[in-house]
This record gives sequence, C-alpha cells and structure tokens, in this order.
Amino acid sequence: MIKLEYFTNQDFDLLINWINEDDLLREWASTQFQLPLTTEILEWYIMNANSEHAKALIFKTVNSKTGETIGHISLNGIDKKNRCARISKFLIGCASYRGMGFGAQIIDQILSIGFSDLNLHRISLGVYDFNKNAIKCYEKCGFHTDGLLREITRYQDTYWSLVEMSILEHEWRELKRLKKT
Repeated sequence: MIKLEYFTNQDFDLLINWINEDDLLREWASTQFQLPLTTEILEWYIMNANSEHAKALIFKTVNSKTGETIGHISLNGIDKKNRCARISKFLIGCASYRGMGFGAQIIDQILSIGFSDLNLHRISLGVYDFNKNAIKCYEKCGFHTDGLLREITRYQDTYWSLVEMSILEHEWRELKRLKKT
C-alpha cells in the first residue's frame, strides 16, 4: 500500500540520488531542470507548493508498510476556475518497486486528491511515447490518449514525442464504482 506525503527539503537528497542521469532527468522533468540537480533547484521547485491556494501539490510516495520513500509525483497547474490540473514528475525511484503495481496505486491516490479533495473535472499528463510501461499503467487507471506531440523534446541527437493523456471526473468515478462491484 502507498501513501502520499508532502515533499519537503528533508527529501531532497533522496531525489537527487535517484536523478543522477541526464536521460532520467529528461523523462522526469522534461527540460525544466538540468543536471546536476541541486538543493537550490529543489528549494525553488517547492517554494510556492503545498499550501491551500498553491497551484502545485508535490508529494513523495511512501510504502505504508515499511515507511520507505519509493517515489515522487506532483499535481500542478491547478486551475480551480476551470477545474483542471496536470500530473507531472512521476517517478518510482527505487528500482526494486518498479513493475509491482505501485505506479497504479500512486496514480489512483493522486486522482483521488484531484477529483475528491480539489473537486477537479479533468486531470492530464504527458508521457514520452517510448515509455510503454507508463502508458499501460495510465490506461489501466482510466486515462485516454488525447493526441501525440511529435518530436517535442530534443535529447542529444534525437527527438522524443509526447503522448498527451487525460481522465475526466465522471470517468474516474465510474471506474471506482466498477472496481467496488
């Protein structure tokens, strides 16, 4: 089981240790950050997050059985007028936890925060098209593909394309209802 807790400066070192390769940084944060990832950059990242009127909620993901921090996720671009937000910076940092279903639990919890706590109508995300495991996880959690942004990010001598996905409140509620029956 997974629980989400606010990401704080006490969590910086662990995230910095996870994000130690440029390609992993690009997958995690696109072009927002550059290596080396530093405490100063992460202080800026959380500066205006995790408050009542914040446009971003930034979490660490914790294995509730062991207390071990295993990942990171954020819900940003929170727009209360249009009732939408975007999932970003999702990472299961501990390799031993990948492929075990924790990703779906984390997404389910962030969707619950967005739809139940924040009363959002739409939550979106972007995932690079080569990340087939993540796409499969998002589809399992009820996300639909909205489109493809072709060759949007340049990395070294190649371009990466981004799959845009979203889920609407009524789709999430129906999925939750079906899981209960």
